[in-house]
Amino acid sequence: MLQATHRVVPSNAHLVDGEVYVPGLSAEYVSEKYGIPLCDISKLASAENPHGASPKALAAVAAAHSRLSLYPNWTAQTLREAIAEKYGFDPEAIVCGSGETEVISMMIRAFAKPDDPVLMHAPCFPLYRIYSNCEGRKPVYVPMGKDFDPQVDLYIDTMKRTKPKIAFMTNPHNPSGRLLSEADVRAICEAADPSTLLALDEAYVHYSSAKFGLDLLRDYDNLVVLRTLSKAFGLAGLRVGFAISSNEALIRPMRLIKPTWNMGQLQIAGGIAGINDDEHVNRAVATIQEMRPYVMKGVDAIEGFRAVPGAEANFFLTEILAPELDSTRVFNELLKRGVIVKDGSDIEGLGSRYMRVDVNLKTHMDRFLSALSDIKI
Repeated sequence: MLQATHRVVPSNAHLVDGEVYVPGLSAEYVSEKYGIPLCDISKLASAENPHGASPKALAAVAAAHSRLSLYPNWTAQTLREAIAEKYGFDPEAIVCGSGETEVISMMIRAFAKPDDPVLMHAPCFPLYRIYSNCEGRKPVYVPMGKDFDPQVDLYIDTMKRTKPKIAFMTNPHNPSGRLLSEADVRAICEAADPSTLLALDEAYVHYSSAKFGLDLLRDYDNLVVLRTLSKAFGLAGLRVGFAISSNEALIRPMRLIKPTWNMGQLQIAGGIAGINDDEHVNRAVATIQEMRPYVMKGVDAIEGFRAVPGAEANFFLTEILAPELDSTRVFNELLKRGVIVKDGSDIEGLGSRYMRVDVNLKTHMDRFLSALSDIKI
């Protein structure tokens, strides 16, 4: 038997004991733990579509089962063509991933070398930071202001000082739902060094008033827009995301670095159908835009809590004002009542005074408000 004489170790310490992403709990877990029927659980921690999956995508996935024995095109060519036709860009300037999260990881590997700075807000979508750390890159943070104001001037100053290889802008911001205006995004693009890749993450853009992101691509050749079909299209379980640019030179490196067949037949078929299901997207958007002010006003009426204003996503932050409570205690009390939210303590930079709460159907909003008002201060 061979005896190991050297210890094999990963390339950096973050791959040994680094941060891991904490997803929202499943309804099945809460049902089993607390004995609550699944039909009485409100899952408000994963920003999922309140109306489920796109019906057109469901039909396309069912029809694609006959192709499961066949390798798909390695670049998901037909899906790229469908996205290009939808938004008016060249298919060669699009790369697809198994969810937007895979595209983020490809971008960091392709455009930032070890020890290179990667700019982001704090708090931010955790995978910007987690992927950067695991790849040996250096996250650079820009703190947010009161009620998560993005502090664009500070962001620009930090960008000019650190000259990051990648600068992430999340619009709407996760976890606050706050929005950067077109003027804000343009100011950042104008101020960026030409060697900085600007990544505009629009995972939740359909729920917001921001309609300008893709239009900016033709004005800035170092800008990439990131999108997902997990949210408004309802395809979180299918895993379809993409990056799009007017500059093919920004996309080709990600296509070369990605896993060869990262998109399967079902993802491609469902993505092509889903990207064109405007009726389903519009239904989800209408529900969110109706329920968001309803539930946020309801939170403001409950003693000890406040909805952080300005959210334009399918979630918002609830601030815990009562000093005797913290986010973990409230999170656990809500679980006992069949409501799943996101504990702010699990989001670095957010802290124990906040919870992220999804906007969903009225029955779930009422269950959340009832459960929150039932927690004793």
